[in-house]
Amino acid sequence: MDKQQLFENIKRKNSFLCVGLDTDIKKIPDHLLDEADPIFAFNKAIIDATADLCIAYKPNLAFYESMGVKGWIAFEKTVQYIKKNYPDQFIIADAKRGDIGNTSAMYARTFFEELNIDAVTVAPYMGEDSVTPFLSYENKWVILLALTSNKGSHDFQMTEDKDGERLFEKVLRKSQVWADSDRMMYVVGATQGRTFEDIRKIVPDHFLLVPGIGAQGGSLEEVCKYGMNSSCGLIVNSSRGIIYADKSERFAEAARTAAKEVQVQMAEQLKAIL
Repeated sequence: MDKQQLFENIKRKNSFLCVGLDTDIKKIPDHLLDEADPIFAFNKAIIDATADLCIAYKPNLAFYESMGVKGWIAFEKTVQYIKKNYPDQFIIADAKRGDIGNTSAMYARTFFEELNIDAVTVAPYMGEDSVTPFLSYENKWVILLALTSNKGSHDFQMTEDKDGERLFEKVLRKSQVWADSDRMMYVVGATQGRTFEDIRKIVPDHFLLVPGIGAQGGSLEEVCKYGMNSSCGLIVNSSRGIIYADKSERFAEAARTAAKEVQVQMAEQLKAIL
């Protein structure tokens, strides 16, 4: 999926919502535990309930890897289900990979060849040769961690060099040598507020994957005010606030209601550019 196709989906659905499938076996409704594959049963219900309201799904690999082989099977089934039933969805593997070149090449093979996923999150701090293996695949996206939503992001990402350049700014500038806005996105946490202004000065045309609204306290209005560009340029993720809106047998209906609330807010923000 290319950048124009992403924007067309945003316009068609009046939404730039990504639903994070951070599926924890200990948090899903109890009645699903009787299913042969509880994780997949939960994901399938969430996907069916929200697919018309979002443009992307983002399974977080940690939640699947924590269950060993069973988790990986549920992850693969989830990806296959989305691709078969909702082929317009942008699928992001939130894996935060990044290692020496030959190892990164194997990670890239896993997500882009074996699973045929659209994008993968990558940690940039081992440098160019840890990222470029992911960039060797046509029509696939690398989403680099730039400025994350957690409190600890300030420990390193906001530190300045002698010239006053912050580390996340160095990542943004240096990585543009590796790929352009048609192949690379950046993770920027919704909790970073007006820092989006500084980010847009460096990467005005790139899509930003924005976690941190909802449970983490980020403001959608603020993200849009400082981060939206003429092609929207935002994929805003919500995980817990949608998928765990309810723990009863009506959990999917509650998830839809929560997703709809976000989508309505997004439609209002999109009026400025559509």
